[in-house]
This record gives sequence, structure tokens and C-alpha cells, in this order.
Amino acid sequence: MQTESALGAHGGSCSPTPSGFRRLTPSLLAADHVAADFDGLPEGVSVHGQLLAAFKAAAPRLGFAPRLVHALDWLFKFTQPQDWGKGTRPIVWPSAAMQQAELGLSPSQVKATNRELIEAGLISMKDSPNGKRYGKREHPKGPIVEAYGFDLSPLAARYAEFVRLAGEAKAERAELGRLRRRATIARNGIAQILETATEYGLEGDQWLTLARESRDLGRALRKVETPEEMALGVESLERRQRAAREALEILLAKAMPSTAEAVDSGPKGPEIRPHQYTYKPNHYPFKDTVTASGGCRALSESTVHDPASADRQQDGEDLVREIGAQQAPDMPIRPDAGPAMKLSTDELTLLAPRLRSYLKTPTPNWREIIDAADWLRGELGVSKSLWGEACIAMGRESAAIAIAIVSAKPADHFRTTPGGYFHGMVAKAKAGELNLARTIWGLRDAARPNVSRAGQRPRPGSFST
Repeated sequence: MQTESALGAHGGSCSPTPSGFRRLTPSLLAADHVAADFDGLPEGVSVHGQLLAAFKAAAPRLGFAPRLVHALDWLFKFTQPQDWGKGTRPIVWPSAAMQQAELGLSPSQVKATNRELIEAGLISMKDSPNGKRYGKREHPKGPIVEAYGFDLSPLAARYAEFVRLAGEAKAERAELGRLRRRATIARNGIAQILETATEYGLEGDQWLTLARESRDLGRALRKVETPEEMALGVESLERRQRAAREALEILLAKAMPSTAEAVDSGPKGPEIRPHQYTYKPNHYPFKDTVTASGGCRALSESTVHDPASADRQQDGEDLVREIGAQQAPDMPIRPDAGPAMKLSTDELTLLAPRLRSYLKTPTPNWREIIDAADWLRGELGVSKSLWGEACIAMGRESAAIAIAIVSAKPADHFRTTPGGYFHGMVAKAKAGELNLARTIWGLRDAARPNVSRAGQRPRPGSFST
């Protein structure tokens, strides 16, 4: 029995043989139909460059590889505005050799790229009888007379799709940006809570767990690319922040029941409003010297040099200062006289040399010491709120002295952190148990290791650092 094959040969085989023609696929046939329906630029498009811009904006949303975007962009540069009018076809005909050289691809890579552009429905192919790409125009800027090569008209048919997808991608990026900002705020809030817990000496595994979980969540969110996944991670961070804040407030309320009574209702001094100073000139012979008493009362007076008392100042500086009620001759009794210790700004900077880097002058007054201490507390990890409590509880000058004392301690002296140590000093000051005088004498003895405690104490400023 004889049969007719598709090739027209009686009894011939139906197996395909190499012909050099392009293989027909559903995608190629669909692209050909779209190209055949081309009737100029779509509504709302005035120049053909808008098509390329819309395609590039939608490409990430469509999942196109960058190499495909680059290849189509390169093909686009061969087309001209008149090619996109009604009754024409935007066809370009760069050779395969030019594609290889310009795109930096091998022959097989060029073929694969062209095939992917066709399968993606971005271009159609108009093949010549001999399989070569060529074309001609009436003149260099004129219309196309005849052309075989890449037909770009499918881009015009998909313009509305590209615009819609580009808008969705833009909205998605905006939503991701908002969620990332929320995640940053939540992470910063958790870091603030952990820092406060450390300053106040609050211990427990819950803080270590919170730090580890927030760190892991932050790392995971950096890899998230969809708003849905990002929203889940951000909500998890925010839940942890709220729970940790509630736990911190409860613990602080138990640890410091009298905090609300000790702090005024207005903004705290150095945190919002400027320092308030009450320096008054008087006739004490010791310039810029404060008295740190055993009860650590707030110190707000600073002695200003009186030229008329120069001789008495020299005599006073030669006296040995003891913890006791000794006074130099002809010196008026201070209202806070009692067990006390005289401390000058010069001696304080010698005892606490870290203050010097924040001072503007080599011979500072107490106003400058307080300003320097406010900067130094940031280096020590003391928060603005705790510094404000210290200024209220013990006075600004004593608070500055306390910061200087903390800065003079070695790192291994602290059980937790310098901030936690300073918090303990503030708590003692509120309870009336802080003795700065004793601590200052300890620093003096440490600076003069060869002087016996039983012997006579040299006057301040006479030792070497």
C-alpha cells in the first residue's frame, strides 16, 4: 500500500531533515501574529523610545535576565522614528557577526539570545529567502524600502502590559522601603532597650535572647525581596520591641520606686534645656575650687579670683588640706563647712586625664568642666537621661566630678559597664550615701603610691602624674 508523505514523496519518511530554516514554535507563531497586526504606536505614546523605557521598567517584574534587556536595547538603537508609523514595520537587520562583537557573545550564545527574545514574545523574525539579514532605505533618514531581520513591533502591542507591570513594581518597591524603615525603627528601639537594661544593671537571659533573635531577624530581612515576607519579619520585630519595653518598664519601676519623685516634670537639664549656672564672685582664695562634702550635697558655687586677696591666696595654697574643718587664716567660713575636701579644676583634670580631650583651655573653670563631663559621659556610655538625674540628685559640679571619677577607673574595675557604675553612684546620691570626698582621696593616694596614708598629705596639685 502506497502512502503520501508530508514531503510529497511516495513512501518517503516523515523524519525531519536539516533545511536551515528557523524552527516554528508556538511562541514564534504568536509573535508573528502580533507583528502582523502592528498599526503604529499605541495611544499615549508619542515617541518610540517610550516603548523601550516601559519595557526596561517592567523587565525585573517579568523576570527577564539583564542580558536579554541589554540585547533588546542594542537592537533598538538601529530603528528610527519613521519606522513606527502606520503602514510600516520597525525592522532592523544587524548581522550575526556585529551582534557577537557588540554584545561580547559567541555564535552559539547569540543564537540562544535571539531565540529567547522570540520565545519571550519581544520580537518577531522576518526571514529572507536566502536566510540572510539585510535591508535598505530610500535615504539614510528615510523610510524602509525592504528589510529582513528583527521585527520589534511586538513591543508596541505589549506597551500597556509593560506600563501596568512597571507600576506594580514601583508600588512594591515603595512598600518594601516603608517596611524596611519600620524594621530599622524596631531594631533601634530594641538596641535602646538593651542599652538601658545594661546601664541599670538588669540581668537575665531574656536580654541575651532578645539581642540574638533581633540580630538574626535583621540578617534574614536583608535577603527578603517580597513585601509579604518583609511584613511578617517586621511585625515579629515590633512584637519583640513592645514586649521588651513593657518588661523593662516593670523592672525599672521595681528597681527605682522613687524615680518619679526625684525627677521634676519638666525636661531634664542637659537633655533639652541649657545648663543653668549660679556662679557668684566671692572672697575665697582658691580659684575654681569646690567642696565635696561627706554627705555629697549639691555644689553650685565656684570661687572667682579676687585680686585684692592675692597674698592670702598664696598663703592658703601653702596650707595642708585635710578632711576636717581646717581653714586658712583670714578665710571666711563657707556655709557648707564641715568634714570637707577642697578640689580645684586643675587637680581634677590631673586625677581624671580623660577630661582634658574635651576642654578648650588648659586652665578650665567649673563651667567648662561641666561641659566637658557632658561630652565625656557619652564616651563612657552614660545616657542623657541618667546624666540629667545625676545633675538633679547631686548638683552639676558634683555630677561632673562623679563622671571624672568613673573615667579614671580601669576597665576591670566595673562589674558591668561604666554606665552601670555611674547609675549606682546616682542611686547612692539619691539615698544620701554617696561620699565623693573619700573617692577623690583614693584617687590622690593612687596617684601618689609612695606617700603613706599615715603621713602628711601633700597639697593638691603638688604630685606628678
